[in-house]
Amino acid sequence: MPEEMPEEMPEQLPEQRPATVPPGLKVELTRHRIRPGRRAEFDAWMRMLEQRREECLASLDAERMAVECVFYFADDNGEWIYWLEIAGDGGSGLHPERPIDRDHVAYARRAKTPGHERAEPLLLLLPEPVLEAIMSWAVPEGPGHDASHES
Repeated sequence: MPEEMPEEMPEQLPEQRPATVPPGLKVELTRHRIRPGRRAEFDAWMRMLEQRREECLASLDAERMAVECVFYFADDNGEWIYWLEIAGDGGSGLHPERPIDRDHVAYARRAKTPGHERAEPLLLLLPEPVLEAIMSWAVPEGPGHDASHES
């Protein structure tokens, strides 16, 4: 689940898709700074997402999100959130009408500084069965989609 509503998304970077990332799939790793003194708010945010896991999972379909991982890291420069996402290019993102998305964005605004840094993906290695599962979820109408298998 991205941390900001679409109107707050940062300027898009030029398309940098490694050959190992199939068309229609996006792989993103972003880094967000936790506001100084807001670690407890960040922890409450993560607890809220965990406690409302079913709502989070229900939103992944519209987002075409196949994998979403959140990591915490601290160094001499501060505290950081790392967000890893593997999703279909056609995902809808967050929606203000969904309560979980509204609460997610409210926590993000309180816990982290605005904006984020985006790492450049260089390589994606997935065994064929995992790649097939991700592609069928994230890019259901994309290359390799076979409608004859649907009921």
